[in-house]
Amino acid sequence: MGAVKSKRMPRAVREQQMLDAAVRTFGQRGYMAASMDEIAELAGVSKPLVYLYLNSKEDLFTACIRREAQALTEAVRAGVDPALPADRQLWDGLRAFFTHTAQNPHGWSVLHLQARTHGEPFAAEVTAMREELVAFVTQLIVVAAREAHRDPDLPEREVAGLAEALVGAAESLAAWANASPGITARQAAATLMNFAWAGLGNLMAGSPWSPPDPSHETSG
Repeated sequence: MGAVKSKRMPRAVREQQMLDAAVRTFGQRGYMAASMDEIAELAGVSKPLVYLYLNSKEDLFTACIRREAQALTEAVRAGVDPALPADRQLWDGLRAFFTHTAQNPHGWSVLHLQARTHGEPFAAEVTAMREELVAFVTQLIVVAAREAHRDPDLPEREVAGLAEALVGAAESLAAWANASPGITARQAAATLMNFAWAGLGNLMAGSPWSPPDPSHETSG
């Protein structure tokens, strides 16, 4: 009768604990192999409580994807100072990307591997995140290129493909870096920066590479 009741944990805090446990379990075991029992045990709650908060395994996985995608895009945006030169902005953005994916390997596994291999709507969630990153990088490059050229009308389509390629390369390199002991986020960022800036630097200088005249090419 006289026992003092323990303070209940706020729902938002409890839900984040569940998501933490789910991201770790999905990242380590994969979506199909992960069980709600395992997630509940790791979170320190009952399985019915997980279902009460997050409805189903599918909804739980979707919530994990959305949280990890938001955290990654926010980390990249926060890492870039628009007042700095273009090469420094790109470097800082890449370093923020690789630092976040290295520090959150289970979250990156959920985004890069699990969500993409289990169909809609999971893949659509990752596609939305990727499109946001591509748009961000496109705008970063196009603004810098316009300033370098003193040309306010430089079309975005001329750099959109570069941004798409850069994001794709970053995704692949992050997976490689996380699977390669001893590779730091700084090393991964430097690798991609060296690969990309040779082309981007020429673009900024107004000297992009152009393919040869088709009439001078031999058919394969």
